[in-house]
Amino acid sequence: MPTVNMSGEDDLIARYFKPLATDPGARGLVDDAAVLAASGSDLVLTTDAIVEGVHYLPDDPPAAIARKALRVNLSDLAAKGATPAGFLLTLALRNADESFLAPFAEALGQDAAAYGCPLLGGDTVSTPGPMMISVTALGRVPAGAMVRRDALRPGDTIVVTGTIGDAALGLDLLLGRTTATTARDRDFLIGRYREPQPRSALAETVRRHARAAMDISDGLAGDLAKMCAASGVTATLEAAAVPLSSAARTMIGNGAAALQRILSGGDDYELLCGIAADQLDAFLAAAQRSAVPAAVIGTAADGTAAPRWLDANGCEVSLTALSYSHF
Repeated sequence: MPTVNMSGEDDLIARYFKPLATDPGARGLVDDAAVLAASGSDLVLTTDAIVEGVHYLPDDPPAAIARKALRVNLSDLAAKGATPAGFLLTLALRNADESFLAPFAEALGQDAAAYGCPLLGGDTVSTPGPMMISVTALGRVPAGAMVRRDALRPGDTIVVTGTIGDAALGLDLLLGRTTATTARDRDFLIGRYREPQPRSALAETVRRHARAAMDISDGLAGDLAKMCAASGVTATLEAAAVPLSSAARTMIGNGAAALQRILSGGDDYELLCGIAADQLDAFLAAAQRSAVPAAVIGTAADGTAAPRWLDANGCEVSLTALSYSHF
């Protein structure tokens, strides 16, 4: 057999990413496509790209960039009640820099193993501009069981997981827009921005007990408005019930952060769920067993008006912006 010299791209793939392609359907990344074995389930597909200078900062650690690229997609799968099946990866790189690729690939492989989501294939290209990492994740749900965002109904309880606003405050700290009172708070908030925590442990709970769900990527207020609009309902929310970390509470208390930023900042990657009354206790109990905090923040109602946010005195909170927007 003649010897074939590998291209730089082939060498890069073989060196850094072939070890991550553990599913037999990936065929060791030697083909132009992968095959995913059918199992009688529905496939759920989602894709998100993260771009240098937009979704992460140029000096963010490569390992954190890798984790964010995969986890923002895993968050989408969890919101649909889906179990991860694998992912495709596209990298647009300025150069094949080992000091970036080695820790990037190592962290990506660790997350792929931890979340049961192996690499199936993808592409690498060069770019003279900002780097871009695009992940397309695939998950499985029982036939017809994907949880939609357009199924919220009047009377449903609105629940969010985790804490809200931390990532937006972390970005503000990195950009010097605000300051934290302690190094511990600063590290916590920056960590929440750089490395989202997808609520994959709640995927089955969402599928069993939530009527509607989506993940919070662009901001709680804006994403809730999207869910209500898609479902043809409105909602009333208690701003004081929105779960906050101690670091965020401290920054609000000392004037270093505002409620507007918390509700609309984005990058939370928590779950936003609408749950029927007869399923609420089961959902909250399952979340507790999974060690995922979940908080009730409001109720869906008849109507098509924008959702109303009320303060502790029952007065309406005016929000000048609901979410982050690229355009």
